[in-house]
Amino acid sequence: MSDSASASSRPRRLRLSIGAAIVLALVVLSAAVGLGLMRGQAAPTDSVPLSTGHGAGSPESSGELYVHVLGAVASPGLYVLDLDSRLVDAVAAAGGTTDDADLTAINLARVLSDGEQIIVPVVGAAAAETGGSTPGDDRVDLNTADQAALESLPRIGPALAERIIAWREENGRFASIDDLLAVPGIGEKLLAGIRDGVRV
Repeated sequence: MSDSASASSRPRRLRLSIGAAIVLALVVLSAAVGLGLMRGQAAPTDSVPLSTGHGAGSPESSGELYVHVLGAVASPGLYVLDLDSRLVDAVAAAGGTTDDADLTAINLARVLSDGEQIIVPVVGAAAAETGGSTPGDDRVDLNTADQAALESLPRIGPALAERIIAWREENGRFASIDDLLAVPGIGEKLLAGIRDGVRV
């Protein structure tokens, strides 16, 4: 009797041992999977400090500025650059200059400011901007004139002269005389009256 009882209890113990081993293996596997999931969720947090310096956060913390590049460049448009960028960086962001660009007319080393418009002129435009080397050209240069010179123009008083200078400081050089229409207070009629007395 005792032999048969001990014989019948052995399979039970064996079955319990195998079952316990399976349960233990499942617990260990679940713990490993759970740990792996936790690590997978934590990974993006580790990468946040790497990206906060560029593109994330406020413009002040990210150190970015927006510039509008036009003229003789491969891809004119709006570009986001680092806060300490120079004009050469803006030109590079726009795909570089075209073959007819006149780089002697712009200062590639100039530090940029947020919100400015950059116009890269074509060869020949620079000669017109400097008066075309015509002796006795007494027209007022919209890109270099001070307030007194602007006030010498017909119907341009102190307020309009200040607006012209403010527009120039905010948007960069006047690319053409027609750009004066973007200055508040200057319309087609006033522009027609001063057109012959100004140049860019």
